[in-house]
Amino acid sequence: MFRVEKQEMTNKTFRLPLKLVQELQCVAQNKGVSLNKLVQLCCEYALENLDKE
Repeated sequence: MFRVEKQEMTNKTFRLPLKLVQELQCVAQNKGVSLNKLVQLCCEYALENLDKE
């Protein structure tokens, strides 16, 4: 059976350097994704590849 499941989300506010935000916006636009999705993917990748030591 086809099910549409909604992922639970929460809102948080983070302060990021302007240059970083501008770079992220550029990448998001070039890749055709939202800035929010790009930041989510970057965070997930960083956590998955975090040095375990």
